[in-house]
Amino acid sequence: MIVDFEEENPTSIVVMPPINQTDFVEAKEYFYTTLHKPLCEKGYYVFSPYMTMELFQTESAYDSEMFLEGDLTIFKNILGADAAMFTIIKSWKKNAIGGKITVGIEYILRSTHTGETIYTREGLISVDTSINAGGGSFGAIASLVATAISTATTDKIIAGRRCNAFVLSDMPEGKYSTLHQQDSNQPAGKKYIKATVK
Repeated sequence: MIVDFEEENPTSIVVMPPINQTDFVEAKEYFYTTLHKPLCEKGYYVFSPYMTMELFQTESAYDSEMFLEGDLTIFKNILGADAAMFTIIKSWKKNAIGGKITVGIEYILRSTHTGETIYTREGLISVDTSINAGGGSFGAIASLVATAISTATTDKIIAGRRCNAFVLSDMPEGKYSTLHQQDSNQPAGKKYIKATVK
């Protein structure tokens, strides 16, 4: 069940360690570090990922699967968080020849007061890393090589940041944003977003 976001009106968010459903083992750590900034930019107080990660590890809460459908009052009581942001990494693929890193993420924001889901989005975002080195057969080969190098060297954190920024762009503005409560009459975005970004 999804309840009204304005009714909950969260001001502080704890970012839960991502749930990684891919074969890319490092995706969890890479992606976790990218979630803090876009939520802060939206006007929310976000608990330090370094502090919370240490707490999760000492409290055996590193596996977010245990809390995805469970009781979140521990995070309200210990941290004072109004909501918990869960992410599920569904795919993470790199195509060096085609010049794309494609990331599939589901975002679920749950209230620590009621346990209800107050915001959810899913995105399949391709980060275009292609480079055009000019025309002609030499230009085509140079473009192919440059694209492969660009894709190989594009930081996984950059791909995660771009995915977050795009998918969370329609999330309501938080209390610490100058646009707080000015976007309530804006239409909500699609629940599933598929796009290619540079």
